[in-house]
Amino acid sequence: MLSDVETRSVSPVFVGRADELGVLNKALARAEAAEPQALLLGGEAGVGKTRLIEEFGAGARARGAVVVTGGCVEIGADGLPFAPFSTALRALRRALPAEVDAAASGREHELARVLPELGDTEGRGFDARGDESAMARLFELTARLLERVAAEHTVVVILEDLHWADASTRHLLSYLFRTLRSGRLAVVASYRADDVHRRHPLRPLLAELDRLRTVTRIDLDRLSRDEVARQVAGILAAEPDPAVVDDIFRRSEGNAFFVEELACAATEGCATGLTDSLRDVLLVRVESLPESAQRVARICAEGGSTVEYPLLAAVAGLGEDELIEALRAAVGANILLASPDGDGYRFRHSLVREAVSDDLLPGERSRLNRRYAQALEADPALVPADARVTRLASYWYHAHDPAKALPAVLDASVAARRRHAYSEQLRLLERAMELWDVAPEEIRADLRMGEYVIAFSSCGCDPAETPLDHLDLLSEAAVAGRLCGERERALKIGKRALRILEEAEGTGRADPLRAAWFHIQNSKIVSHIGRGDGWDEIATAQELVRGLPPSAVHAEVLANVAAWGMLHSPGAETLAAAERAVEYARMVDDAEEIELHARLVRGGLLVDAGAIEEGFAEMYAVRERAFGRGMTARLINVNVNLPSQLEGVGRSAESVRICEEAVALCRRYGLTDNKGWVRSNQAESLVSLGRWDEAVELAEWVSRRFGLSDKPRGTACAHLAMIALGRGALQEASDHLAAANGYYGAHDPQPQYTLPRAHLALALAAAQGRLQDARAELERLVAAGLPPSMHRYSWPLLRSAAAAEADARGLPAADAGRAEAVARIRDAAKRQATPVPVWQAYERWVRAELLRAEGRDTADDWSATVTAFEPLDRPYDLARVRLRLAEALVARGADDDRDRATELLRLSGAVAEHLGARPLAECVALLAQRARLSLTPDAPRPSGGPADPAEEFGLTGRERDVLRLVTAGRSNRQIAEELFISPKTASVHVSNILAKLGVAGRGEAAALAHRLHLFPQEAAPVR
Repeated sequence: MLSDVETRSVSPVFVGRADELGVLNKALARAEAAEPQALLLGGEAGVGKTRLIEEFGAGARARGAVVVTGGCVEIGADGLPFAPFSTALRALRRALPAEVDAAASGREHELARVLPELGDTEGRGFDARGDESAMARLFELTARLLERVAAEHTVVVILEDLHWADASTRHLLSYLFRTLRSGRLAVVASYRADDVHRRHPLRPLLAELDRLRTVTRIDLDRLSRDEVARQVAGILAAEPDPAVVDDIFRRSEGNAFFVEELACAATEGCATGLTDSLRDVLLVRVESLPESAQRVARICAEGGSTVEYPLLAAVAGLGEDELIEALRAAVGANILLASPDGDGYRFRHSLVREAVSDDLLPGERSRLNRRYAQALEADPALVPADARVTRLASYWYHAHDPAKALPAVLDASVAARRRHAYSEQLRLLERAMELWDVAPEEIRADLRMGEYVIAFSSCGCDPAETPLDHLDLLSEAAVAGRLCGERERALKIGKRALRILEEAEGTGRADPLRAAWFHIQNSKIVSHIGRGDGWDEIATAQELVRGLPPSAVHAEVLANVAAWGMLHSPGAETLAAAERAVEYARMVDDAEEIELHARLVRGGLLVDAGAIEEGFAEMYAVRERAFGRGMTARLINVNVNLPSQLEGVGRSAESVRICEEAVALCRRYGLTDNKGWVRSNQAESLVSLGRWDEAVELAEWVSRRFGLSDKPRGTACAHLAMIALGRGALQEASDHLAAANGYYGAHDPQPQYTLPRAHLALALAAAQGRLQDARAELERLVAAGLPPSMHRYSWPLLRSAAAAEADARGLPAADAGRAEAVARIRDAAKRQATPVPVWQAYERWVRAELLRAEGRDTADDWSATVTAFEPLDRPYDLARVRLRLAEALVARGADDDRDRATELLRLSGAVAEHLGARPLAECVALLAQRARLSLTPDAPRPSGGPADPAEEFGLTGRERDVLRLVTAGRSNRQIAEELFISPKTASVHVSNILAKLGVAGRGEAAALAHRLHLFPQEAAPVR
């Protein structure tokens, strides 16, 4: 019979931790109010993290919450992919089966990678290959699953021992903490702070989460002397001797677990025989057990965090009764505990397991791992199916048996890939490469390419019969590294493979297809990490496959040539590459995804080349095929490319519709990053359609959303800048432009990103009165050459440049260089294509603006421009050209021109009011005022001469004189000399003028004065 001391090493009294428990309970209250909570609990080993979590969990259950716990599993030095999430979700499904199944409905296959009970994780078709979005999709689906379940129930998810977490678990936790937005959900994660050294993989995650205001950090300190006394009293069920408390407090230093161990040892009368090493304290408790119980403890220590009873029985080799008695002794002494599921055993504290494991002899450790591996091979059902291959690989590896370890490690790498646990796949592949040279030749010869390789399969052979080689491992590792974000490691692996291939070429064993494949992989990585635009690697691959017969690699190379060209230099040569990629992909087996990629690129290039309907027919066909075949990577591409191309030809409403459908697909498949691209494209089309408030809402969502790539966020900021510019919020526009520029590097200047930002910089400079800067921006772009087939970006830019010259007509500072600037714009416009009505309308607009800049525009010029825009659904553009037509009609002064001008101004004013386009509204109001036109129906016609706009700003006569000279480009000293005042007085006047006009600088003041016609000029300026 066990003694009372042996069964009471855990204090029944919860000591201290009132503040920490209060923080947890407050977080639970917020979670109950549908405000998701994320908490990190850190502390050294044994300080009491688990006890605190247990107390919190018990209180949460008493309040009606569903509490589920998952612990990170350590097997030797290995972690199981997603282990804590799998355990927690499994418990959640047991507690709320109907709710979990409903939340997972339709995505069971994807979510089975985290919760295997939902289905199989075998790769099905194209899904087996994986892509850059695969892990992000899984994370998004997992987060949404938790949110849906927590919509009706308060759910507390506890994840313990993050210091053992695998990389995939760490990435998923980071995603979860950043993206939880709704539901009655609290996620609490604990870790050992003393284990997280400078190079520990958890350390960067902790630093990242520390910066999030949504994450609550709790650091658990050691117990005070008074708290230790209370804990010892609870363990002993009696008031302890103060001297004993002092001794225990000194030796434990307030560590709760060591207090328990020392209290038990003191009560058993063995304290005087102990050393001051706390590790020895832990071992003394174990060594006091019967020999059979000690043996079982040693076996458990090497089996992992938890050892299933059937597996333990198989390894221990004891009779069932003897094993039960040994376990009873270990459990009674509080060395071992039954696992929460009741199907195995674990150490009460990992510190005890580590002490026992460290005490094993090297040969003893290898022997135990071998016995575990042999038992698991003999009966795979001894452990859960989702952990079987990973644990077998770990056991054989730590048994130091390369012949057994190599195949087992490769099997585990395949299992990790199927679960999208690419970090673990990469680690296992690197372990396989470590074992490759030491494994017997006959073992390597029995391995087959088809069993382990899907990254590169264009060897022209039967993968099921082809022996696996070292380069196959490198190809899998390169892809795994790229997919898990370890791109530097992946690049090193790719370069290593290319060196091996170069050496082989010197011995007559060249493999140009494989070399080309590795160059394509490196191209993707180089462009992503900012080492270049990827063209050098693509060009090398193209040379390697030149003249070779059709193959999947050849088709992939050509598809990448075409895709790169579409983004950088679209034209006939790029279209030809896309055509050949499609042709080659159709000639070979297993290249349908490459074919669809090439067809999508081909469709976009056809649209750019003017074959509009043919191009869109191709893109829609790719969309339908990709959806039908479940090709997620192609769906991602078409979700972005198709709406963008529709917007590029002026079919904005159709683009918005396709974007809405794409967003629904993103939600279904968990494509968070793709959703950001789609929403950014949708915002652009909404701007064109005059739905600015909706565009702002979407663009702000994209710009703030975690988990999105930099480019959609940068594009969203550019849209916000354009809207702010249209609304006259120049500082806001400048801030958004700066943010957009910050999201793009200089390593890969794609015209689709550089031209819109250059347009913004030019338009902003013009609005701020910095005409010379606007001219310099245009000169730089024209000198570099406006890219062909980029008319969707070039025409708006040229329009803004032409309008800037027209607006500045009459400003003395703008006279010099005007003729050259106008000629430059006109020459650039001649080179731009006008394949669709929207760009034909823009061509007329640019032509009319240039005529206005020269003082030669007529009402007929603007009437033709208005006629071109009227069928188009672009209200802001139409309002601006209507304003110009009204201005020209007023200037012409024919009998019926005034009525027509009034109606045009009413229409333009209504659009300006709806959009909040203040500069446009001011121009409309000023023209109506100067021409004495009433924009209110049935209102009397204004009489008398035009009012002086300077009076509306409260400018004095002297300030008006100063502003006239500021507009002419005079400095304060020159103003002082001309007006016979001091430079200081001139400076004061200028400051007052800027304040009254509400502008930031002299250039903006001059531009505003010219635009509002504060001084007699010829024509009102165009905005």
